[in-house]
Amino acid sequence: MDIKQSMRDILRAESEAIAAIPVTDDYEKAVEAIVERVHKRGGKLVTTGMGKAGQIAMNIATTFSSTGTPAVFIHPSEAQHGDLGILQPNDIMLMISNSGKTTEIVDLVALTKNIYPDIPLIVITGVPTSPLADRADFVLPTGGAPEVCPLGLTPTTSTTMMTVIGDVLVVNVMKAINFSREEYAKRHHGGYLGKAARGDKH
Repeated sequence: MDIKQSMRDILRAESEAIAAIPVTDDYEKAVEAIVERVHKRGGKLVTTGMGKAGQIAMNIATTFSSTGTPAVFIHPSEAQHGDLGILQPNDIMLMISNSGKTTEIVDLVALTKNIYPDIPLIVITGVPTSPLADRADFVLPTGGAPEVCPLGLTPTTSTTMMTVIGDVLVVNVMKAINFSREEYAKRHHGGYLGKAARGDKH
């Protein structure tokens, strides 16, 4: 097996998939909704997803939190056992499902709306015509590129797309709220990033 050639093929496939992510008006609307709900109304961003998508959702939440937008991850299964109590009236939810029909996530929509009917839903999915997308206020499709996994099953390309879309949201919210280096430093006291943000030389 030629690992180098395989690497080139994977890099090419995933880079092409990133370039093919649909650029839609819902990105601007989603960013505006996050700013409105979190920074103007005092709510927070709640992210969720199952399996690998859940891990991406958790990463997106921590990245938002570190850049001035309060965010938490909620596990869709645990949500059905009381964790949904973390929701507050001015929150906004980001739901991630490649298929758009993950049972736990689709069920979570109804459970969320039963508590706070007006909470906006942002959905990242590979299937913009899916049941989850149908229930969303803002749909951010990944483009549905095939997985680079040789079985075509393991979340690989799809999770890369989810991560990139999360980055697009984070960066544009940072710009919208004029998030500064000084504010970043307040949230990163330790480690290399903390020193870099403060301008420390050592």
